[in-house]
Amino acid sequence: MDKLANYRRIIQTIIEQHAEHTPSHGQIETMPICDLANDQYILVDVGWDSTGRVHAVVFHLHLHDEKIWIEWDGSEEGITQELLEAGVPKEDIVLAFYRPERRAMTEFAVA
Repeated sequence: MDKLANYRRIIQTIIEQHAEHTPSHGQIETMPICDLANDQYILVDVGWDSTGRVHAVVFHLHLHDEKIWIEWDGSEEGITQELLEAGVPKEDIVLAFYRPERRAMTEFAVA
């Protein structure tokens, strides 16, 4: 299996696992969004709770230049650790939520 196909499989598996767990409060649906044509992968919570409307991105991943770009990570345990445990090497993970100059201070890919 080529690298990108493997990364797509890993990301979709992680999203599906997270989508099985909905928030315990309110009437909130967890929706996995997998745009295979553009390699964008988002998990979002949508609904209502006691404070009002809920529309929250849990995490957003993007495949670009054969790397997984973590655009946003609002998950409790951190999506980065799940990717590492699934076999994705650090040099193929970009912490895109950091400024480019700060990425060089991490153990992960700069771009």
